[in-house]
Amino acid sequence: MDAVPNSSGLPTLPPPNEIPSAFLDSMKQWWSSGQKQSAISEERLLRRLPFFKTSKPSPDEKFDTPVIAYSSRVDLSKPKQYLNTFAMTSTNPSPTAPPPAVLLHGYGAGLGFYFRNFLPLAQWAGRRGTDVYAVDWLGMGRSARVPFSISASRKDTVSRVQEAESFFVDSLEDWRVKMGLDSMTLVGHSLGAYFSVVYALKYPTRVNKLILLSPAGIPRGPDYTVPSRELDPTEDASSDGSIEPASRKKIQEIEAQQKNEKARESRTRRLFTYLWEEGWSPFQVVRSTFFWGPMLVGKYSSRRFSGLSEEETREMHDYILNITLAKGSGEYCISHILAPGAHARMPIVDRIASLKIPVTFVYGDHDWMDPEGGSQSVEILRQAGNGQGRMYIVNNAGHHVYLDNPKHVNDLIVKELDRRVS
Repeated sequence: MDAVPNSSGLPTLPPPNEIPSAFLDSMKQWWSSGQKQSAISEERLLRRLPFFKTSKPSPDEKFDTPVIAYSSRVDLSKPKQYLNTFAMTSTNPSPTAPPPAVLLHGYGAGLGFYFRNFLPLAQWAGRRGTDVYAVDWLGMGRSARVPFSISASRKDTVSRVQEAESFFVDSLEDWRVKMGLDSMTLVGHSLGAYFSVVYALKYPTRVNKLILLSPAGIPRGPDYTVPSRELDPTEDASSDGSIEPASRKKIQEIEAQQKNEKARESRTRRLFTYLWEEGWSPFQVVRSTFFWGPMLVGKYSSRRFSGLSEEETREMHDYILNITLAKGSGEYCISHILAPGAHARMPIVDRIASLKIPVTFVYGDHDWMDPEGGSQSVEILRQAGNGQGRMYIVNNAGHHVYLDNPKHVNDLIVKELDRRVS
């Protein structure tokens, strides 16, 4: 397939590879992966924005669009540490603008996963005269893949969790300082939502609001989370499912479905539990297959993102493949923060009461995160005097609610960004 010329005048990028179905194709993709291909795969997704620039513009440049978008590498205070950053900034900043929104991805993912959410959020930024950023966590995506290790004893759960959390939230705080931001609204997905809450607890004056998309680590103890459970690809994931306030009946329906899925889990779960406790990550397993890795990633991306167009699916496959095959780093946090079964060693529901800001929980009706934790958290916030907790269920959406039902989720995010802080 030939490269398609870019109408914006940007240099032409090679097209994404087909998802491999044969070993030879898989081997070729494995050999071609690397930092250069990773940057290309990310830029393909970002170029869907008509105002995307290949580099950060100079301060004296003039623009005829309300927003400009660009990628950059933001160096942190520690040597060799940096966060990959995508910025959508207003060309006409308002003195009364709300704090910028910062999108934070989930475990082992990257900022490119939000490509279907960027345009509506950029339009919000242009309308309000503010900025929107998407950031790769340290050790994930295209941020610095620095060594990750924990010095705390495995038996010292509290120290172990706090040390792992600090690796991420302290680097985000360093990034905020480098960016010169006074406060932010954090929009986090899954483990990124968990870290967003932890950041707000540690740096409360720096967070304006929290919008948590299918957050991980919220409820206490083993629940019905089943990582294999997701939106059925035979369902029409592109249709307009609605969003509704979370009712007790809806939460119970989702939990019943999760319970049924958990009962059907195979005996290989024991092996999974062992590898988890030994510190193995799913991405380490994929990398260990070498030439077979692209085929394994392709089986996931072609099935999971069936609601995307063929071109979008190929672009996502290439992006996921390259960030997955990169050097392991922040991914090794997972066994320190979450126990097997994906429930938190130090649940957020037991820590959230001190927050005084608006907190919005969003779950898919086919989610594998138990919504009960969100419901309990909203009630705990209310009892602590914070009536600004909200919870919504996105119909026809799985764990990646923002990709499965982007129209309604984008509308909800903008609504919550505009919600007045009392």
